[in-house]
Amino acid sequence: MMKLRLMTLVAVGSLALTACGGKGDDKLGDQARQAADDRAEVMDAQAANMSGPGRDALKANADATREAGEAREEAIDDADVNADAMNNGQKAALINGN
Repeated sequence: MMKLRLMTLVAVGSLALTACGGKGDDKLGDQARQAADDRAEVMDAQAANMSGPGRDALKANADATREAGEAREEAIDDADVNADAMNNGQKAALINGN
């Protein structure tokens, strides 16, 4: 009987957690991180064709871009924005950090 109650509590708790944050902000945050990763990949490709301090600076910029994308993803998720209520322009601005 105790196991049944524990399993029921776990199931109810899991269902409650699943219902939290269902405003589309996780997907929006993922898109923001992916956009930054894509920009960083372009920088890495450009740096591969360079040498010297310019290459080092561009690689550092790519790393900073990735970190900024991760921070933007976390900020969007933490803000718990209602992505479903946003228009495409607002979503694009948030994804691209504008």
